[in-house]
Amino acid sequence: MDIISLLEKNKDKVIEESCRQINEVKLKGYTKVGSSITKQKLTSLYKKVIECANKKELIPMLNYTEKIAKERFASGYDLHEVQTAINALEENIWQIIFKNIKPDKLAESLGLVSSILGAGKDNLARNYVALATQTKASTINLQSLLSGSESIADNG
Repeated sequence: MDIISLLEKNKDKVIEESCRQINEVKLKGYTKVGSSITKQKLTSLYKKVIECANKKELIPMLNYTEKIAKERFASGYDLHEVQTAINALEENIWQIIFKNIKPDKLAESLGLVSSILGAGKDNLARNYVALATQTKASTINLQSLLSGSESIADNG
């Protein structure tokens, strides 16, 4: 079975298990919006994975993660929450791949999915950082963090 067919065939299973995992860890933002909205968000992300895998290009994922970074940041989600949700989806896709793809095709299938989601997570993080630096983060004091590194460097 090719990766696109596999992803399409197992969409509901992957999304349901990913939702269950997200609910278990009780991520603040996802708990607040509820299971139904969380499922919609994961379904949209999953569809982007399929689209990118089918087209063999990352642009749809990069555009999508830029959009969700803005939306989730504005809604008060922490970056780690969104990354955790993506990781849950990725883990469940991997499980489906390991169970259904022949060993000689594993590297290609895992590489494709990991590249798509890895690029998405990287883009999401970069957009979150850009958004965070546009607002004042009163809880971060970089000077106190950096001052500790000088004493380590002097002693080492």
